Amino acid sequence: MTDDFNQNFDPQDANQDPDGDLTLGLYAEQAYLDYAVSVVRGRALPEVGDGQKPVQRRILYAMHAMGLHSGAKPVKSARVVGDVLGKYHPHGDQAAYDALVRMAQDFTLRYPLIDGQGNFGSRDGDNAAAMRYTEARLTPFARLLLDELDEGTVNFGPNYDGSYQEPLMLPARLPVMLLNGASGIAVGMATEIPSHNLGEVARASVALLKKPSLPDDDLYAMVPGPDFAGGGQIITAPDDIAQIYRTGRGSIKARARWHYEEMARGQWQLVVTELPPGTSGQKVLEEIEDLTNPKPKAGKKALSAEQQQTKALMLNLLDTVRDESGKDAPVRLVFAPKSSRVDRDEFATALLARTSMEGNVAINLVCIGLDGRPRQRSLREILTEWLAFRRDTVVRRTAFRRDKVADRIHVLEGRMVVYLDVDAVIETIRESDAPREALMARFSLSERQADDILEMRLRQLARLEGFKIEQELADKRQELEKLQALLDDETTLKRAMVKEIEADAKLYGDERRTLIEPAERAVMEAKVLDEPVTVIVSQQGWLRSRQGHGHDATQFGFKSGDALYGAFECRTTDTLIALSDTGRAYTIAVAGLPSARGDGAPVTSMIELEPRSRIIHMFAGAPDSRWVLASASGYGFQIKLADATSRQRAGKQYVTIEKGDSLLAPVPCAPEARYLALLSEQERLLVIDINEVKKLTAGGRGTILMGLDAKDSIAQIVAAGEGGVRLSGIYRKKEVEDVLAGESLLAYLGKRARKGRQLDVRPRQPRLWAVDDEDGLA
Repeated sequence: MTDDFNQNFDPQDANQDPDGDLTLGLYAEQAYLDYAVSVVRGRALPEVGDGQKPVQRRILYAMHAMGLHSGAKPVKSARVVGDVLGKYHPHGDQAAYDALVRMAQDFTLRYPLIDGQGNFGSRDGDNAAAMRYTEARLTPFARLLLDELDEGTVNFGPNYDGSYQEPLMLPARLPVMLLNGASGIAVGMATEIPSHNLGEVARASVALLKKPSLPDDDLYAMVPGPDFAGGGQIITAPDDIAQIYRTGRGSIKARARWHYEEMARGQWQLVVTELPPGTSGQKVLEEIEDLTNPKPKAGKKALSAEQQQTKALMLNLLDTVRDESGKDAPVRLVFAPKSSRVDRDEFATALLARTSMEGNVAINLVCIGLDGRPRQRSLREILTEWLAFRRDTVVRRTAFRRDKVADRIHVLEGRMVVYLDVDAVIETIRESDAPREALMARFSLSERQADDILEMRLRQLARLEGFKIEQELADKRQELEKLQALLDDETTLKRAMVKEIEADAKLYGDERRTLIEPAERAVMEAKVLDEPVTVIVSQQGWLRSRQGHGHDATQFGFKSGDALYGAFECRTTDTLIALSDTGRAYTIAVAGLPSARGDGAPVTSMIELEPRSRIIHMFAGAPDSRWVLASASGYGFQIKLADATSRQRAGKQYVTIEKGDSLLAPVPCAPEARYLALLSEQERLLVIDINEVKKLTAGGRGTILMGLDAKDSIAQIVAAGEGGVRLSGIYRKKEVEDVLAGESLLAYLGKRARKGRQLDVRPRQPRLWAVDDEDGLA
């Protein structure tokens, strides 16, 4: 490699020294790039033409060369692996065997390519038996990839040592990449292509072939979604699936399929018969065990409150679970409820929400195109490229057959000379020392025709053979005309492609296994009695709840050195949001807070706080309650509390906080609030219409609420109604208070992003309160 680089030495390149030697940095860079390209093209990503990775293609070709077709007797897998390694794929034998095993698993591939005899693993994660025990041969479906291999349809290249030729692509008669899917991790990219139904993909291919401008809606109606080998149900909406196919990337939601079996004395049980991809019965059983018999998390001595709550919930619902899977039923998980009185829907929802029987399936349509470049493609692009590949193979196959027929016609025309003048032919052969040249000279034959005549047997000179040659010659000339017409007429060529695709679809197609039926994702929520509570938050982040409203905040007790941060009157069905100094929002159910009999529990025990961050603000309320989130630099936006919620204990990034900025306490906005009063550190007040504050459901930085000087910042924000705001502070060593309402409030009214107006009376440490906020929590 170094010698090749030195040939291209550039004295101006800073990575090369004047002697022409490579620096370690440049050598490592080029070596890693070569490795990355090798992984992308030689291992991890499938080709759009035949849908195979190199190791899969070589296994199929080796078995084809060994004659291991569907009707042949299977041979030991070790023999196949040895042939593959010795001739085409100089890698580890286990890697090749693993690829062979995967192509034989009917629970992995939608349409298996290898018929495996013996233990080839199970959907529960059991490994296949050693290659010396198992046997393999090709399935009938593999003919779609191999039947036209010897008809000049694809290019061949030398193997790793040049001693054999191997196909660079297989002449697939259907888009196998979409049918069986693919999964792989390369360098800097990955692919995750789900399997699809053969009949649906074939119909879409035919429709695109007939009408390349087929609307997207019609295309996605023909291919409504993936069709997994293990069945299951896709609950993602059709529009979302169509968007994934349009972009080539996304995630769909899939779940198990089940039914209820009625038993004696009114008892019943839930039986799961199909699981989503990536899930096995053994995995589900392990998850149930972890839920009903949990162990403390790493670094913890006891179960968390969430674990205890989940355990109690599952034990109240579930009595027993059994795995009755076998030969008669590949998947049969039986869940018996604690009592026949358990609500069936609640029972199913609990199982789906707490196990992998419902989850996400990633889709990433990355593959190597006909141009040899890997990239993400849409469903339309994949089908269009495959149709171009198929057209090329059909053209090459037709040209190959035409040449074969033309050669046969040429030979038959030479044989006709024998029957037209047999005696002269025999005389020429008998009297000449060079019969081939003599025949060519006397009867104007080609070398090919002369050789064929010399190799003929005497019994082929019978009169009956002459009639056969005339008939065959007529048939071949007719066949030649059809083949040439196929090459000359694009419409005829497309018609032939359509006919072949439809014939293969009829022969190998089957019914869809995966049901596509949109549904809401299962969410298990413990039933909570809806009652009023007051959430008490301390300055050090301790949380507790007290029944009822109207409590005297001065009567709340705290640990030494701690004090009240806020008291939020809400209900047990509401949510508390904690905001960190990085702008991340964490969700805590009010119903899960400890009672006010003690000091409560720290907020950090209820969430998974991001490293090197701390909670700075908290607020609680109903999901539809309005709040304003703003920073000291004057940026802010309006939300509903439900917008900031997250199902994850790790929360979600919600507020964008620039370096050097800080987040202000969230501002509650009562339904009657019309104004937003903003007070700066330099005692400037701006009152704006609250409708000017932009609503950002997904969070962000927001827009400028108040224009500030370089050294100024927002000190306080209050939402107020028609009653205005109350301003208090210390003026001339006395506590003063003024109500700004009506005309006095409108004097500070302005548009958003203005600097506001200096306070008429400038007390020290000014504070704003909403007039109707009697308890002073604003």
